[in-house]
Amino acid sequence: MWLGVLLPFLLCSSLEGQENSFTINSIQMVILPGPQVQNGDNLTLQCIVDISSTSYVTPQHWVLFYKDDVLLHNVSSTESPESYFIPHARVYNAGIYKCTVILNNKEKTTSEYEVTVKGVSSPRVILDKKEAIEGGVVMVYCSVPEEKAPVHFTIEKVELETKNVKQKREKTSQNQNSVMLEFTVEEQDRLIYFLCQASIISGKHVETSEIIKSELVTVRESFSNPKFNIQPEGMIIEGDQLNIQCTIQVTHMAPASPEIIIQKGKAIVAHRKQTNEATYSVMAMVEHNGNYTCKVETSRISKVSSIVVNITELFSKPKLESSATSLDQGDILDLWCSIPGAPPANFTIQKGDKIVSLAQNFTTKASEWDSGAYTCVAGIGKVIKKSNTVQITVCEMLSKPRISYDSKSEVIKGQTIEVNCQSINGTPPITYYLLKTNSILESRTVNSNEPAVFRDNPTENAEYQCMADNCHSHTEMISELLPVKVIVPVNKVELSVLSKEVVESGKELVLRCSVNKASTPITYKFYREKEVRPFYEVVLNETQGFWLKTQASMEQEGQYYCTASNRANFAKNIPQSNVLAVRVFLAPWKKGLIAVVVIGVIIAVLVLGARYYFQKKAKAKQMPVEMSRPAVPLLTSNNEKMLSESNTEANRPYVGYNEDIGNHAMKPINENKEPLTLDVEYTEVEVTSLEPHEGLGRRGTETVYSEIRKANPDFMENRYSRKEGSLAGT
Repeated sequence: MWLGVLLPFLLCSSLEGQENSFTINSIQMVILPGPQVQNGDNLTLQCIVDISSTSYVTPQHWVLFYKDDVLLHNVSSTESPESYFIPHARVYNAGIYKCTVILNNKEKTTSEYEVTVKGVSSPRVILDKKEAIEGGVVMVYCSVPEEKAPVHFTIEKVELETKNVKQKREKTSQNQNSVMLEFTVEEQDRLIYFLCQASIISGKHVETSEIIKSELVTVRESFSNPKFNIQPEGMIIEGDQLNIQCTIQVTHMAPASPEIIIQKGKAIVAHRKQTNEATYSVMAMVEHNGNYTCKVETSRISKVSSIVVNITELFSKPKLESSATSLDQGDILDLWCSIPGAPPANFTIQKGDKIVSLAQNFTTKASEWDSGAYTCVAGIGKVIKKSNTVQITVCEMLSKPRISYDSKSEVIKGQTIEVNCQSINGTPPITYYLLKTNSILESRTVNSNEPAVFRDNPTENAEYQCMADNCHSHTEMISELLPVKVIVPVNKVELSVLSKEVVESGKELVLRCSVNKASTPITYKFYREKEVRPFYEVVLNETQGFWLKTQASMEQEGQYYCTASNRANFAKNIPQSNVLAVRVFLAPWKKGLIAVVVIGVIIAVLVLGARYYFQKKAKAKQMPVEMSRPAVPLLTSNNEKMLSESNTEANRPYVGYNEDIGNHAMKPINENKEPLTLDVEYTEVEVTSLEPHEGLGRRGTETVYSEIRKANPDFMENRYSRKEGSLAGT
């Protein structure tokens, strides 16, 4: 026996030095009695764990229960299964459940299980009173103590006799499992009760409770239905004093004093407060026939009664007639009043509130002051009746209309003008017609004698006329003619040449500046291109202006343009013409003359050139002249020869030579003689002389070359002189 007891301890002690090994084989959850339970039933959740271990003892482990992923319950245990008990399951216990086992560092969780709870626990209904008065209120308290918010409540007020639902109210309580609602007691309520039902949303479903009925509530009247009392009784004739009385009975429990209202149709004819009756008193007339209503009202209660009142007519309503409703001034106005059956009555005819006749008829010569609304009043005893209204219009003849327009400034084409038409005298409304060139342009009706204003945009000269008409039988009145002069501005300008754009020199050149249809006078300005100022300007009463050049020359060649404007053109809006190019060519005879002159000049130049050439060549070949005189002739600025007269013959070694002053050379007189064969020697001599006609301030310096010829071997000398001069100032 002791061996059996010690054996486990020995085994345990032998294993203490060794580490235990374990594994979680499986885990599952069992829901009892099932996943769907009725509200109020018990619910058990079992977590079954299968663990294997090297130890003979089941190891300590944790078991955790979850609802909608929220920890619901946990327990440390060595037993299996572990259970979680939910007594009297409610809607809030429905959800998704699972359990988890934790063993040291090992963990395993079951699959998820959905639990539903069908139905809602029965609500409780409590009323604040069992007796109520019309117009009062009943407080209804409905709750489901075993459930959790939010809860949706539906409460109905039901009439006991008819079982009809008189009123229904719904409310969701978010934070409480109860609600209190107020119900009004209406005048038709007698015995009433209330029904309450609770609804709760559970997942995707809505669970509802059974309908619970409250106790009965007895309703008492706060006041009775209204009653009518009509005086006099029986037949009521016009002229009798009519009394319509409405009465009620009010209980001492009434929450407030009602208001009594008497209506005829929708019109309130009498009303009273803080009393049990209201009275409408009036002298009976046929218009008092009709349906009368008596309303008794408080803030919540309204009771209604109706009655029909019949009044016997004493005499019919009078009728007013006239000879005409529209009359011309000066016509006869005739009014008469009558009653069907012709009973004896007193008549008056009134215009507005003014009596114009105390008889049954009224006749007068109509004037404009007789226009207005006329009525007839007939009376028998205390009964007075008014007839229909007759509107009389006496029409005054129109005066001749005046026509005018704003003439402060000239009218420019396209500008809007205002034409006024007015008849000073005449009964309005007055219809005015504006005529333009005998055609109606526009019409306008004016309800006074103020002018009618018309607007138009004339584009050319026009004549306006005004025609006026009113209620008078006379034909329309026509005004005088109103002429309107319209200034047409220049908007297109053209420049042209009357003949051709190419003009012969010496011929006539005419530039024409023309415009479209525009008002005169027109200012024409002619310009050469790139010039700011016009070279010609003219003002004409014509649609074209001219510039004339009788004899054109090459100076007139170029490009031209023109401008044209009248008083309708603004300075910044003056139109400009096209640019015109004008060419001027020479006449054929002028071209020939120029050719002749040019050829003559060329010939003269050639002649002068040839002469100059030959003269230069002659100078190079001129013969020497022997200067035997001590004084040689000098050339003055006037090419005059000055000779020394004292020793002309003595200083001339050879008589046979003459001097050529123009060439400054000495030629032999006898050019046919055979020249001598001589040896020639030149000597340069500088001579300074003062010419007397040049004054003291000018001098001449001359260089003289002397030629010495030898006629024989004995060296006979012949001298020729040549001088070069430079005169001061030349």
